[in-house]
Amino acid sequence: MASIEVRDASVDFPIFDAKTRSLKKAVLGVVGGRIGPNASKVVVVEALRGITLDLQHGARVGLIGHNGAGKSTLLRLLSGIYEPTGGTASVQGRVAPVFDLGVGMDPEISGYENIIIRGLFLGMTRKQMDERVGDIATFTELGDYLRLPLRTYSTGMRVRLALGVVTSIDPEILLLDEGIGAVDADFLRKARGRLTDLVDRAGLLVFASHSDDLLRDLCDTGIWLEHGQIRMQGPLDEVLVAYNNRGPGPKRRPPAGGGRR
Repeated sequence: MASIEVRDASVDFPIFDAKTRSLKKAVLGVVGGRIGPNASKVVVVEALRGITLDLQHGARVGLIGHNGAGKSTLLRLLSGIYEPTGGTASVQGRVAPVFDLGVGMDPEISGYENIIIRGLFLGMTRKQMDERVGDIATFTELGDYLRLPLRTYSTGMRVRLALGVVTSIDPEILLLDEGIGAVDADFLRKARGRLTDLVDRAGLLVFASHSDDLLRDLCDTGIWLEHGQIRMQGPLDEVLVAYNNRGPGPKRRPPAGGGRR
């Protein structure tokens, strides 16, 4: 069964050329967390600190927080891209990391070929992807464009293709970072239906998003991250209320209404 266990985990990024305040500020804006010297006098960004999680099969967890709070860093820790610099992180199950919809796609080959390559990148077999090509092609509504090189596609067309592949996989652990804003509203509604089906197939979901509505569609538990630390964890609606009622700072987009609770 899929599970994630994290104990007092930290992720630090050393900055070996941090000689100016402006550079430190720029790096902090990218990865979040706190800046300070370590024992070797090297300036480090503490992107995550003291993270403890115990997620079991069936968990549907939404990560909440402003840009730079540590959401993407936590997803990369759970995927194995980052190793903890302190504490431990243990993940049991096949992980499908969906952080950048374009990762694993080649601009010089056709849409059909990219369907296969992207699926292999996400842990599927060639046979599984061959069986799914027709369904993915129909979903994308790209028609004959699927025979053309990816470099001829618009941004919205690329997102359609990537979403078609991503929503066709069968993950044990799905790590999802929101990035589906470059398509028209009608197609986005269609994509959200497939996203819901994808989450239902997944054994465990961790989803980082700035959309309250989308979080309510897909998740039932919330984790509020702030400066690389967990500030609150619990039922999604309670965490969203606490986050949206916090003091001055970046505000979230209000929910559009409805959704699974």
